[in-house]
Amino acid sequence: MADRRPPRDSRNVRILMGLGLDQDGHARVTKGDDFVLMGGTESTHGTMQDHVLRFQDTLRKMGTDFQGATDDQVAEAAFESGLSDD
Repeated sequence: MADRRPPRDSRNVRILMGLGLDQDGHARVTKGDDFVLMGGTESTHGTMQDHVLRFQDTLRKMGTDFQGATDDQVAEAAFESGLSDD
């Protein structure tokens, strides 16, 4: 029987993962091409979504995306979007 899985891409793939540790009884998951956000209260999850959107927008303004950005561009976009404070 033939293997039906697509061939593995040899390049590295980046995934941004957000985990909200505060809970209110609801299971929240938001997925995008380059990110997964899980958990958190409505407020926390919404804040994570806002940060990811600002992060992606910052990278777009730099002329790149998460997969094509250099490590320095990722660090700069993370700082500018509030994902990182240093």
